[in-house]
Amino acid sequence: MSATTPRARARARTMEDIVRIGRDHLAVHGAAALSLRAVARDLGVVSSAVYRYVRSRDELLTLLVIDGYTELADAVDAALAPDSADSEAPARRLRALGVAMRDWALAEPARYGLLFGTPVPGYHAPAERTVAPGTRVIGALLRILGNAYRAGLLGEPDPLPPVSPALAADLARIGAEFDLALPDWALVRGLSVWSGLIGAVSAEVFDMYGADTFTDRAEVFDRQLDNLCALAGLGDAPNG
Repeated sequence: MSATTPRARARARTMEDIVRIGRDHLAVHGAAALSLRAVARDLGVVSSAVYRYVRSRDELLTLLVIDGYTELADAVDAALAPDSADSEAPARRLRALGVAMRDWALAEPARYGLLFGTPVPGYHAPAERTVAPGTRVIGALLRILGNAYRAGLLGEPDPLPPVSPALAADLARIGAEFDLALPDWALVRGLSVWSGLIGAVSAEVFDMYGADTFTDRAEVFDRQLDNLCALAGLGDAPNG
């Protein structure tokens, strides 16, 4: 059936409403307490009607995961879009990516928690549906490093860190997945930057610092970005 038919458009609107209500319930009740019956009630239909669109709570969680990853990645893409060349000012681009991720996470803490927080008991995200949207942001980060490396702007460690054959094979697979020609040391740095960025954002979203520890958390995050740029091999200049 064509996506332009009235029935298809009505179904698309209903799916959008289900995801929107699911977001609201996620923010209020948390992922583990999501209920299709409650979604049906707020949608104004009997519970059996919702099952024609969403088969189970896990299916609703998957829709919310995809929705969250997609919106986060769109926010990052928008933050990077003003720069026409990825190879120019890579540290500035890496910082823009980090700030966009932090801003989205602080605005959407429940959805960020679904993506990067404690796993929902009994739920396993289907890789065939969630990997593509879920790797868009780390893909953008690795492309920043890849373009910096090709432009000669990525500092090389001396000596080079040891990499086992097993890890080298994993890194080759990751490089192929993102269509990157990065040496092993640069990919390892990229993974370290990614995990450090998630840690920095999560510490703030989940209030791991404590309420009275820092006066200006944005400045704390700015200094963390300095360190992540240096870790990536981009030096410690904020706009390098």
